[in-house]
Amino acid sequence: MTTPVNRLRPRRSCLAVPGSNPRFLEKAQGLPADQVFLDLEDACAPLAKPEARHTIVKFLNEGDWTGKTRVVRVNDWTTEWTYRDVVTVVEGAGQNLDCIMLPKVQTAEQIVALDLLLTQIEKTMGFEVGKIGIEAQIENAQGLNNVNAIAQASPRVETIIFGPADFMASINMKSLVVGEQPPGYPADAYHYILMKILMAARANNLQAIDGPYLQIRNIDGYREVAQRAAALGFDGKWVLHPGQVEASNEIFSPSQEDYDHAELILDAYDYYTSEAGGKKGSAMLGDEMIDEASRKMALVISGKGRAAGMQRTSKFEIPEA
Repeated sequence: MTTPVNRLRPRRSCLAVPGSNPRFLEKAQGLPADQVFLDLEDACAPLAKPEARHTIVKFLNEGDWTGKTRVVRVNDWTTEWTYRDVVTVVEGAGQNLDCIMLPKVQTAEQIVALDLLLTQIEKTMGFEVGKIGIEAQIENAQGLNNVNAIAQASPRVETIIFGPADFMASINMKSLVVGEQPPGYPADAYHYILMKILMAARANNLQAIDGPYLQIRNIDGYREVAQRAAALGFDGKWVLHPGQVEASNEIFSPSQEDYDHAELILDAYDYYTSEAGGKKGSAMLGDEMIDEASRKMALVISGKGRAAGMQRTSKFEIPEA
């Protein structure tokens, strides 16, 4: 019997690394990012792509990626490179690969095509069928319109990712700063896009990931954009520079106070709904009434905290009779 794949892996920080740069591939192994994706798309010049495939295979097989989700971003299906990207990387390093990221996804059929190709390779190579996940990147208007179908297209899909740069270009947004608000619009120009991606992800038990912030030395700007996505409920964000990793890990983790409180709610609810606690549907935890809805909210926070390796600093005390 095969072990079910954990499709909800920690992804607070998703580090982009050019697949054609051995120095960066070496350095990435020592950074505290939850996920590292080795890039064959935008970070690789066309002439460098064929060799980069083999460089990525070497680093996946020989590198130490302990504790990290290992992903390769291939080129999108409108190019001539995609099938060779997938075949070379998965045949060469499929045992040391967690996901393939597919950029510029516009239809569910593009996910199905990747799923079928992965299945063929897994069967040919004797790998466990279905183990390699898919991350779908939404980068234009058509992709956003089809995002629900894309999220449902394959059981391999793990995340829906917002790709802001191409998306801004695709809708003619009046801004040259990726992820920043366009001048002249007083509200959040990305709210609808982010929420639509988030709803598609949550409706299908997937993770939602925010894309890059290109002003890599502006950590305050990065934090502001990341906090917006985290406030909505996104699971993580891309990082393009080592300096962004720590900020992303912090922002997409609960505070110690919130984590402790969530664990207390779970313990208290378990006690009060038990025989010993009086089989109550709701109860008081200090000045706060807790019930089943409180438990569901606490599960989200505690799950994120546990995934981040947080430790409790408080303990539920059974009240004296």
